[in-house]
Amino acid sequence: MKQLFTSDPSSFFVIAGPCVIESAELCLAVGRHVKSVCDKLGLRYVFKASFDKANRSASASFRGPGLTDGLVVLDRIRKELGVPVLTDVHEPEQAAVAAKVVDVLQVPAFLARQTDLLVACGRAGRTVNIKKGQFMSPQEMGNAVEKVRSGGTSEVMLTERGTFFGYNRLVNDFTGLPVMKGFGVPVVFDVTHSTQQPAGLGNASGGNPQYSPLLARTAIAAGADGLFLECHPRPKEAKSDAATMLSLESVEPLLRQCKQIAELRRGW
Repeated sequence: MKQLFTSDPSSFFVIAGPCVIESAELCLAVGRHVKSVCDKLGLRYVFKASFDKANRSASASFRGPGLTDGLVVLDRIRKELGVPVLTDVHEPEQAAVAAKVVDVLQVPAFLARQTDLLVACGRAGRTVNIKKGQFMSPQEMGNAVEKVRSGGTSEVMLTERGTFFGYNRLVNDFTGLPVMKGFGVPVVFDVTHSTQQPAGLGNASGGNPQYSPLLARTAIAAGADGLFLECHPRPKEAKSDAATMLSLESVEPLLRQCKQIAELRRGW
């Protein structure tokens, strides 16, 4: 996995998929589409989807198929598409189980300070992606990196996904990207969650996905090593994060623009 996440000033890697596992068929459709785009553009691709969304705004919201059934789907994606797979874990006990199937364990932003979870992910022997807490500074993420490393792994990434600014609003501080890269880890920019309005609809999060291309282009220009995005064949029908989801058709134009910007970085 190390070669997937090394910094390349002329390129970037892509982590993309639906927010949550709705069905194996939907995941395969999304994965095939994004893989085709990435193959065409010469970008490295990692499929992502969550088996459980444990931090939904409302208790009645769809959470996913759960750990056991979800890992069956992710294993199928990994084998049929031949791509690395990433998923969230929320509890320390889930890390070792998920690591038997997936290539990357992701620590959700709201859990970025949870020591037991971070250490357990570090012990699982997989790459670990830590989402920066919306309530944390870039400097604080160095502590999260060290917690994972204390578990035994050196393969750590950090993902910027916006910082709370008043109620139901996130902002991005792009000077935080080089700060986090200073910890010696690849830094990813979460395109779609950065447009989120947490709990902005009362019982669900709102969003402004029209700003995703602007933020993605800016992040690549600022030196992001990877882009994270969520996409869906029918964004408004997605069972999680429908307000920020990108359409499959929008993925190629967005990544093509970002690839052009990344190629310019070579001479900066």
